Amino acid sequence: MASRSLTLTRLLRPRSRMSLGNPQFTGHCSSFRKWSTTDAHNVYWGGKWIRRAMFGGTFVGLGALGYLSLGWDTDFSRTLKVLWALPLRLGRDALTAATIAIDYEYSLWGLPEGSIERTRAKHEVHLRCANRLQQLCFQNGGIYIKLGQHIGQLEYLIPEEYVQLMRASMLNKCPVSSYAQVCDVFMKELGKLPHEVFLEFDRSPLASASLAQVHVARTHDGRKVAVKIQHTHLTDTAAVDTATVELVVNILHWIFPAFDYRWLIDEVHESLPKELDFLYEAKNSEQCVYNFKRLSPHLAPYIYIPKVYWNLSTTRLLTMEFIDGVGVTDVDAMKRLGIRPSDVAKLISQAFAEMIFKHGFVHCDPHAANMMVQVAPSGKRKPQLVLLDHGLYRVLDPLTRAHYAKLWKALVFADVKGIKENSVKLGAGEDLYVLFAGVLTMRPWQKVLDPAIDHLRLNGTDADRAELQMYASQYFMQISELLKRLPRVILLLLKTNDCLRAVDNALGASVNTYVIIGRVSSMAAAELQLSQGSPIWSRLRIYLDKLEVEVRLLALQVAACLISLQRCLSSFGMRLGFREQIL
Repeated sequence: MASRSLTLTRLLRPRSRMSLGNPQFTGHCSSFRKWSTTDAHNVYWGGKWIRRAMFGGTFVGLGALGYLSLGWDTDFSRTLKVLWALPLRLGRDALTAATIAIDYEYSLWGLPEGSIERTRAKHEVHLRCANRLQQLCFQNGGIYIKLGQHIGQLEYLIPEEYVQLMRASMLNKCPVSSYAQVCDVFMKELGKLPHEVFLEFDRSPLASASLAQVHVARTHDGRKVAVKIQHTHLTDTAAVDTATVELVVNILHWIFPAFDYRWLIDEVHESLPKELDFLYEAKNSEQCVYNFKRLSPHLAPYIYIPKVYWNLSTTRLLTMEFIDGVGVTDVDAMKRLGIRPSDVAKLISQAFAEMIFKHGFVHCDPHAANMMVQVAPSGKRKPQLVLLDHGLYRVLDPLTRAHYAKLWKALVFADVKGIKENSVKLGAGEDLYVLFAGVLTMRPWQKVLDPAIDHLRLNGTDADRAELQMYASQYFMQISELLKRLPRVILLLLKTNDCLRAVDNALGASVNTYVIIGRVSSMAAAELQLSQGSPIWSRLRIYLDKLEVEVRLLALQVAACLISLQRCLSSFGMRLGFREQIL
């Protein structure tokens, strides 16, 4: 039995024991040891006493935690729903996890590593298990769909089969609320039915996501609008989701102290109520517009946020201007509009760099379904970025923003001293700053230190994916410790980076992305220093530093142009050679 027990090593740990691209990395992480087969066995099964503790502790604590998650809610029917839903959802979780684990164990058992048979079997089991996970997310809804959405952004860490399925189904094709449920929301929020509030109302949703679905409507004065309607079950499932996360995280930490994800409980408690309040989302959207006009006026004409109709909006129903744009990853549609995908990639990079490093007010859920593109009013076929879904924002305090800006400046310019200094100031510690740099850039340490212009560029190859998946599994414990140390706002920025990286890759990741990040982060760091009232000689040094940065960035841009020219010539040469062979 022991020889056939499921081990985390088989599922996750790489066969080779490579360092994170740096001979000294093991030294930096000397306080941690890598996982052994015994560790993995203990984590998954852990002996009879752990199994008994998990099952007994889980079901004894279900009722109490479900009730407490409501804050002793006086609505008895709602309490009963939670007390019933919590064990049901956890049961689904356990069944799905067990089924996936067993499928991997027995489907790959005895197949030699690297063989064609194993590769084929691994692809098939990835597909089956991705479908099981998708079904679980759809059945449980709420926070589970958000989990599925994020999995769809992790193309360099998660098998491609999971990424493609989650990306295709979780962004805007989630299960929908019925028209009767939509009417129920309207009656509770506005006291009228949809056809009474609007001149026209499309009963079929245009799109459906984790928290809401969007219907197209027309106001009585003829304006076309998008109506975002919260799913009716979310009031109950939000409490259940919070209780589920809290229960699972606390039990895992109790049994395995190394798995300390208790910070996730605080994050769910803070984020979920805000995302369920559509008036809070509307205020965020208007603050974002104000920030671009005041702090980034050069970029404001190319950023658009739909107007909110406050008289037709409540906490569970949001009416906005309808925008007829194209998907931010729909390259063919962009080309039909005369928009270059590379210009869209640059605009997205600049917009979010400005939000992070200059505004300190950041949209933290920029996946592909939350962004669209249209032609800018100025003409000349320039893109205008449309930002949607403003429920998840975070504020960066000036000190954190300064350290984060200096860190990215150091990463772009391969400055080891700056990387270490600012990583430590953000909480990574002297032992994990190398890992932090790798998590931020998704590049191994030797690439981070490479002075080449494209040292941070991900090529999207299978080799890139395999390398990153290996690092993620080999240093799982260290990554867990790093996430525990970092401020929660930085953790959300990591999620933002994942979303932007996925979009950038779909558009053909441009080297100029890092030139933009380098310029905006450098300018932001300098402006923050100047705002502190530095002495004259310090201000002069800051201006000289800014001049030096601009010279270095100019050199990087020239190098980027040369690289692009070289690739174009190489591609043209290959096509020409192919034609000559045919002739």
